[in-house]
Amino acid sequence: MSDHNSGPRALADPVVDITDVYAFPSPEQPGFLVLVLNVFPNAEPAALFSDAVDYRFRLRPVTIPRGTAPAFAVGEKEYTFSFRFAGPVEHQAGSPLAQEGTCTASTGQTASFRVNDEQGGKAHGLRAFAGRRMDPFFFDGVRAAQTIMTRQLAFVSPGDSRQYRQNVLSIVVELDIATTFGADAGPLFAVVGETMIPGPITVRLERFGRPLMKSVVLGAKDFDTVNRDLDIRDLYNQEDPYNLGPTYLGAYRARMNANLGFWDGLDHKTDWPPDAHGTHPLTELLLADFMVIDVSKPYAEDSYFEIERALLNGASHQTCGGRSLNDDVADTIVTTLVNAGNGARISDGVDQQAVRASRTFPYLVPPELNPPAKIELSLDKSG
Repeated sequence: MSDHNSGPRALADPVVDITDVYAFPSPEQPGFLVLVLNVFPNAEPAALFSDAVDYRFRLRPVTIPRGTAPAFAVGEKEYTFSFRFAGPVEHQAGSPLAQEGTCTASTGQTASFRVNDEQGGKAHGLRAFAGRRMDPFFFDGVRAAQTIMTRQLAFVSPGDSRQYRQNVLSIVVELDIATTFGADAGPLFAVVGETMIPGPITVRLERFGRPLMKSVVLGAKDFDTVNRDLDIRDLYNQEDPYNLGPTYLGAYRARMNANLGFWDGLDHKTDWPPDAHGTHPLTELLLADFMVIDVSKPYAEDSYFEIERALLNGASHQTCGGRSLNDDVADTIVTTLVNAGNGARISDGVDQQAVRASRTFPYLVPPELNPPAKIELSLDKSG
């Protein structure tokens, strides 16, 4: 449940429900960046992409201002990679439905492909794939829910991941960094994934910056004394991650301050003391909900949030940051929230998916042919 079922709208229409986004330097081709966007939790064999939705990545250059609060300065220039899909067709009577797709980059390249073709489509400096794959996410969401309900850390070893051997619909784009960004751009970029209804008036359906933001950081309502009755996730999903609107900004801050304070108190000590206004030290950094990656660094498998942690400590980062497919980000996030790295790493008892992701294109594992039965789960005990 990195971002699976992340609000009433996502639950109602899984084809637009972004379960995860990943961004990592290619382990296969140095000088290339890989972006992955997954949708459709528990995708069955007949699952296909919508022909009415724009699935897209948005990237912007970011810098780290010196001498200010821990935050990234986001540039105005934007690079996009949009995936559109045609309606499914039956090439022969009784054959499975087939679907064609196209990736269009803001830099002008386009690559066409057939869904589920592992070779994908190619253009100059660009390679694209889309199809059903094994969900790479792993996390003991049941124990996380018990932690919230009992107000005590409930993780055990081994844990139990509800995404174990489940499938999703995956979108992968691999891009030449020099061709896409130019020799002088970067090295830091912010990455988000979105599902949109295109047209004269675009409608944002879902967006994803960092994993577990909506389920762990924003989902629970009980600790928020300001907006206790408000399911904030659909409102949050509609926001432009690079330009949050002012209408609900106070509600997002109140929810984050309350829930981040809850997680910090689980080890019975305060590692993140709030300021005089009650603002948690992570709130403003996490409200800027995008993943940060350094494209000048090589591939690293466990680098998630390292750039942000270095920023918080006033140090220089050492890795590419971003997020790779095998990275145990749940342990990183829970440890950061509970003890700020001042104690032992906290494990949820689940260290990897059933099959580790590949180091070759399209990187994700082929779909599980016999996935376990789907089990509904919510981190919010009220529903």
